[in-house]
Formats: sequence, structure tokens, C-alpha cells
Amino acid sequence: MACETMTETPEIQPVRIRDYVCGPGEPLLVIAGPCVLQSRELALQIGEELARINQRSDVQVIFKASFDKANRTSLAAKRGPGIEQGLGLLEAVRANTGLPVTTDIHLPEQAAAVAEVCDLLQIPAFLARQTDLLVAAASTGRPVNVKKGQFMSPGDMRYVVDKLRGSGDGGVMACERGTFFGYGRLVNDMQAIPIMRSLGVPVVFDATHSVQQPGGLGGATGGNREMVEPLARAAVAIGCDALFFETHPDPQTSPSDGPNMIPLDRFAGTLDRLLRLREAVDGLDG
Repeated sequence: MACETMTETPEIQPVRIRDYVCGPGEPLLVIAGPCVLQSRELALQIGEELARINQRSDVQVIFKASFDKANRTSLAAKRGPGIEQGLGLLEAVRANTGLPVTTDIHLPEQAAAVAEVCDLLQIPAFLARQTDLLVAAASTGRPVNVKKGQFMSPGDMRYVVDKLRGSGDGGVMACERGTFFGYGRLVNDMQAIPIMRSLGVPVVFDATHSVQQPGGLGGATGGNREMVEPLARAAVAIGCDALFFETHPDPQTSPSDGPNMIPLDRFAGTLDRLLRLREAVDGLDG
């Protein structure tokens, strides 16, 4: 991969998500939840724990779950409840916990309906270059979190950012989630975080998708959750504005991404250690 440099560093434009602000000098934004929606009871159980964590003054938590995993490895894989039922579950989490909610969109025609419920729209990494999808998402007026494609350099995200900013003014965040390294493995180049921040956008580090092993379980994706916290620590130390995690009370029963999820009963402790590290980093910057 060609060496990328930061020739200009425009001021980072903070992104407002309901009552939150993501950007320099703001509390850490944390996007978390199960990979895919399963039931109302499970969504509320996870949402209530995240709402409890959100009582801290040094964190801003958004609930995330997908209504459709449209990029599953196998045709036989479970994809989720679909857009109508899924948006109903997200609306229930929002109403019962008070947390902002977000989900992925895969098709331009999904954007308007999802924006009626969700406070933030997310673009999956495989679709980061899909112009019609980006335009539709930005046109809703909602902020958009777009994941860097596993096949893209961080510098090439400037064109993604330009597409979104040219189509709406809700705000843009870029997300680092690993880069393909041969077959069945991802690696993280932590230079991606300052490089993407140099585009003038807050940067999210997706800690759990970064430890995926694509196709590692044959017809499903594997992963190594023990590497989630070490990578998240590195991202916090280098200056990310937000973290993304998948969490579940029993990852073994999750229909998607179980091997790289943080068990729900370990999530608060993991986050506490990361927030103490961020406090130390902020002290050094000060």
C-alpha cells in the first residue's frame, strides 16, 4: 500500500447526534449493541445495560443493531427480522432506554424510513463507495457513520466524505474497521485514524469487527474477541473520537459475529479501562 501523508489538516467538524456531540474535546462516543436484532426482550436487556453505563459523564452511548445482515457469507445464514419489524424493535429501545439508536442501510430506498426512527445512519464497509446509497443517506439530514471499506486506503475516504457532504449537512463520521490481509484475516493500520481525522471528520474505531476472521468458520465469519480490548486501547491512545463494539449476553447464541463480541457482563469493565486510558491521554494532550 502506498504511503499516505497528511498534507493539510482541516478543522474537524463535530457531529451532533441528538443531544450528543462527537468530536475533539467531547466525551467519548460509544456505539454498541448486538450484531443483529433477535427479539424485543434481548434488545431491551442490552439497551438497559447500555443505558446504565450511559449514566457516566465521560461517555455518550448509542444503541446499534441491524435489522438485516445483507452481506452474510452463506445463503443459509440468518439475516434478521427485516426492516419493518427491526425498526419497531429499535423504536422500542429508543423509547424505553432514552438512548439514540442507529442501524445499517444497504439500499437507497431504505434511507428515509430508517431516518424516521434512527438518530444516526450507518453505511456498511462493503458499500462505502456506493454513491446512490451515500447520497440517499445524507439527503435524509441525519448524521452518517460510514465504515471504511476493508479494501480501501484511509486517504481514499476523502471521496466518500465529499459525496456525503455534497448531498446533505447532517454531519459525517468515518469508521476504521480493519483492512484485508490475505485471505481470512484483517489487520489494523492505526495510521488510518489520524489520516481520516485529517479529512475534517470525527473517526470511529470499530473494535469488534476489526478482529473478524472472514470465512474463518467455513460458511460463517470467525473472530478473536481477546484482541478487541488491546486494539481499542491503541485506538484510544492515538486519538479516536468514538468506539464501536458488538456485545451480547451470550455471544455463542448470536446468529452473527458471536466470536468477536464482548460478553455483556464484561462490557462495562472493558469500557471503564478504556475511559481511564482516554483520561490519561487527554491529560497528556493538555
